[in-house]
Amino acid sequence: MRKSGLTSELVCRLIAEQFPQWAHLPVRPVELDGWDNASFRLGDDMSVRLPSDEAYAAAVDKEHRWLPVLADQLPLPIPRPLGKGRPGCGFPRSWSVYQWLPGQPAMFDRIDDLRQFATDLAGFLRALYRIDPAGGPPGGEHNFWRGGPLTVYDAATRRSIETLADEFDPARTSAVWEAALAAPWNGRVVWVHGDVAPGNLLTENGRLSAVIDFGTSAVGDPACDTAMAWTFFAGDSQDTFKAGLGFDPGTFARGRGWALWKSMLVLAGAREDDPEDAAYTRSVIQEILADHERSSSAANSTVGP
Repeated sequence: MRKSGLTSELVCRLIAEQFPQWAHLPVRPVELDGWDNASFRLGDDMSVRLPSDEAYAAAVDKEHRWLPVLADQLPLPIPRPLGKGRPGCGFPRSWSVYQWLPGQPAMFDRIDDLRQFATDLAGFLRALYRIDPAGGPPGGEHNFWRGGPLTVYDAATRRSIETLADEFDPARTSAVWEAALAAPWNGRVVWVHGDVAPGNLLTENGRLSAVIDFGTSAVGDPACDTAMAWTFFAGDSQDTFKAGLGFDPGTFARGRGWALWKSMLVLAGAREDDPEDAAYTRSVIQEILADHERSSSAANSTVGP
């Protein structure tokens, strides 16, 4: 997704002005781009990321401060900052040059064994959670409250529940949301990635090979990192991912809340303009609802008369 005005030509000018040692290298857009940043290849071994809006600009300083700390303690590669650019050439924000990580975004047809992929991802996240969080930034506006309290999105979620009442029984969706709010986090602060999604997980040779885009990282509640359990995994792979993380039921209840909030927000905007995305998001919401009901049934079956 190319952002207006964020072009290869702009990147060439910025590099020539601020990093002349790399001015001879070709610049080209990446094949699949995200929303928060416009990304480009710089030669064969580097990438350039320009925040697409001021809301994403705070991630630049955060990543330059913390990614080198995290990288040496994780079992898979993550981006390493090589240079921090300043505003210039008409571009108003700081920006970054990173080491290029090979691989392709995770898709089902690029993964040889989905259960192994779930195991590898859970192992990466467990390693992230073991890193000392001292001094790390808590969840807040800088990362859209990932790692923070779900209550921030209470009003928005309830509006989405009303908006989508013609497709999903509000009693069912409200039950998921209320269960999430009723399971407050009382655990220790840990590092969270904040946006564990297929586009931020790279694969090579059928396996998870790297994790990218730590712009929404913070220290706080790891429940937000569990959303892949419902947005990507299902059945055996979902069970493997959950077991690999080893969280208590309350953390997964909050995770379903995070996944429900985002999925309903996406569906409300996509069902008229993007039928394919809307269909996929409907299936995600159905999985969230079904998993909540399975979990509730299992919990009730363990309670004696």
